[in-house]
Amino acid sequence: MSRKVVIDRFEGIYAICEDRDQKLFAIAIAELPAGVKEGHVIEICDDGTLFIDEKETDIRREKNKKLQDSLWK
Repeated sequence: MSRKVVIDRFEGIYAICEDRDQKLFAIAIAELPAGVKEGHVIEICDDGTLFIDEKETDIRREKNKKLQDSLWK
């Protein structure tokens, strides 16, 4: 069973990630897929591989944009 986390921010050599229980933890940037940015959803597979979940990232971004838009109206 894989696990998904969101890149919250970068601090030094670490990406600070948040899981769905809102727990924060660090992953070394060197272990992350190339091109990862804040807000990307990362899937951590059982075998330890990490990849960017583009579909989930897009869904989260659209949801956040709609929320922002509703707050500014």
